Amino acid sequence: MKSLSLSQPHLIILTGIKGSGKTFFAEKFAETFHAPYICREWIDTVVPDKTTANEIITKQLDELLKTKQSIVIDGLAGTRTDRVELGHKAREAGYDTMLIWVQTDPVTAKNRAIKDSKGELTSSEYDKLAKRFTPPSALEKPTVISGKHTYASQAKVVLKKLTSPRTAISTHRTATVRPAEPGRRNITIR
Repeated sequence: MKSLSLSQPHLIILTGIKGSGKTFFAEKFAETFHAPYICREWIDTVVPDKTTANEIITKQLDELLKTKQSIVIDGLAGTRTDRVELGHKAREAGYDTMLIWVQTDPVTAKNRAIKDSKGELTSSEYDKLAKRFTPPSALEKPTVISGKHTYASQAKVVLKKLTSPRTAISTHRTATVRPAEPGRRNITIR
């Protein structure tokens, strides 16, 4: 498939609880559209020191933002503060952002995460991680996809949102109500 050809490059940010399906979607989407992809989970397996991992991620993102290609990011937006910082960095580099919230019921997500960790994540450790997640607010305008749907249906939702014309809502519209009856005024809405 082609690369993402958008009028403005996007920083596509995945968020959701661990085990929701963020990585599954992010990997497939980045592969499908030949988009650069940053995966926190993978970096943490290669560089277990969090400080060093954060430095590597920051440097990698800074370099990728120079390319003006749309970028997929997974595992860096668990809190509102993280998302605000990513959005600020993206806007400074001339990028639009798209927040994708992958939702899966908590029981399924927990089971997936524990199974995928191959014994390295306990139930109580998962619960601590899940509590750190801050769900996006309506003001963040997340695009919500189900972590239980197929990749094809998830991608369809995301692509529809990415490619739909983003028309500004006009605050200056005019409508005139029928001619005034005796004793009444015309109403004009602007």
